Amino acid sequence: MATIASSVFDAIANTSPTLWTGYAILALIVLSQLSYIIIYIVAPTPRPIHRSETTYKHIEDNGSISYTKPLPCWKDGFDHHQWRRKRNGVPPRLLPLGLGGKEEGEQQQQVGGNGNGNDGFEVEEAEVYMSLVVPAFNEEERLGIMLREAVGYLQREYGVGEGERHHVDDGEVANGDLKHRRRSSTQGLSNGHARVGDSGNGVRSTGWEVLVVSDGSKDKTVDTALEFARSLGKESAGLIRVVSLVKNRGKGGAVTHGLRHVRGKYAVFADADGASKFDDLGKLVLELQRIEDKDGRGVAVGSRAHLVGSEEVVKRSFLRNLLMHSFHLLLWVLTPPATAAIRDTQCGFKIFSRPALPYIVPHMHSESWIFDVEMLMLAEAAAIPVAEVPIGWHEVQGSKLNVIWDSLGMAWGLFILRAAWAMGVYRRT
Repeated sequence: MATIASSVFDAIANTSPTLWTGYAILALIVLSQLSYIIIYIVAPTPRPIHRSETTYKHIEDNGSISYTKPLPCWKDGFDHHQWRRKRNGVPPRLLPLGLGGKEEGEQQQQVGGNGNGNDGFEVEEAEVYMSLVVPAFNEEERLGIMLREAVGYLQREYGVGEGERHHVDDGEVANGDLKHRRRSSTQGLSNGHARVGDSGNGVRSTGWEVLVVSDGSKDKTVDTALEFARSLGKESAGLIRVVSLVKNRGKGGAVTHGLRHVRGKYAVFADADGASKFDDLGKLVLELQRIEDKDGRGVAVGSRAHLVGSEEVVKRSFLRNLLMHSFHLLLWVLTPPATAAIRDTQCGFKIFSRPALPYIVPHMHSESWIFDVEMLMLAEAAAIPVAEVPIGWHEVQGSKLNVIWDSLGMAWGLFILRAAWAMGVYRRT
C-alpha cells in the first residue's frame, strides 16, 4: 500500500504545470457543461396555453352571463412580428440576461430594432386608461371584499363606464384615441393622488377594466367575480372580465397571463386578498409617470419596506422574520444591482406602462412566487426605469403561503432562475 501511495505522489510531482493546467481547464469545461444540463432539466418551462384560456366571460347589459368571448391579446402582435422576421430571413437575436444595469441596456439597444430583444415591435394603442389584473386561486371568501375596494377606486378616478373620455382640448385627441403622453410630477396632483382621469396634457383619459384570472380554482371564485360584476349595474358590470385557467399555473403564471390581454395605458396587478391599500394606486401612477423614459416605459412597485419596524411585522414569529431577512440577503447576493436595490420585491401591487410590457411579459418563465423578481430583472436588463413606492398594507387571514416550505421553494426558485438566465438556458428572442 505504501509503495502504491509513493508511486502516486511521484507521478503527481513529475507532472508538468502545463499538463495540470490542461486538466484544470478540462475539468472546468466538463463541470460547466454538466451544470448547464442540470439547470436545463430543472428550470421551469411554462405550459402551453389552452384555447379556452384565451376567452372570458362577463355580465351582459340584461344581467345574464355572456357566452365565452375571445380576449384581445397584444402579445399575438408581438408573436406575429417575430414570425415575420423569421419568415423574411432575419435571424433571431438570442439575448441572454446578464448582470443587468445601464450597461447591458445600452448594449441591448445597440443590437438592433428598438433594442432589448423586441426588434422594432411597438405595442398597439390602449383602449382604456387603467387595467387591473387580479390572480385568484380559490378566493371565493376574500375576492369580493378586494373587488369592492378596487372597483370603488377605479370608478371614482377613471369613470363609471368603459371608454368615457372627456376632451378638454380637441387638438390633443385624435379620433378618440388615448394619447401616450408623459406627465410631470407636479401635474394632476390632488392630495397625493392622480386627479380623476387627467393626463396632465389637457385630456381627461378615463376608462378601466378588471381581469380576474381564476387560476384553476375549485371553489366558487368565478361565480363570486361574476356576481360582484352583476351588482355594479350595466354601466360597469361589463368591465369585469373573468378568465378561467383550466389548470393551476401559480400566481406568476396567472399574472403573466392576465398581462398578455390588458387593454390599458397602464396595467396593475393586485393580490386577491386585498392586503394592499388600493387607494395608493394613485401614488404608483404619479411616480410611474415621473420616471417614464422617452419611449414611455416605466414600472412602479408597491413597497412594504417602511413597515418593517411596525407592530404588524414585529409581532410576527421569529422564524418568519428570520426567513424574510434571509431571503432579502439572498436577493442581494443573486440578483443584478438595480433589482437587488428594491427593498420589497414580493409586494403584490405593481404597475407597468403599456410600452414596457413587451420587454417583460413575452420573456417570462417563472410562474411561482418568485416571478416578481424575474419581472424586475427583465426590466433592469431592458434599462426600464423602476420606482419603489411605499403603500399601505395590512395582514389578511387566509393566506395560502406555507412560511417554511414556500420560503425554501422561493430560495430554490431564485437560484434556478438566476442560473438559467446567467447560463443562457433562458433567452430573450
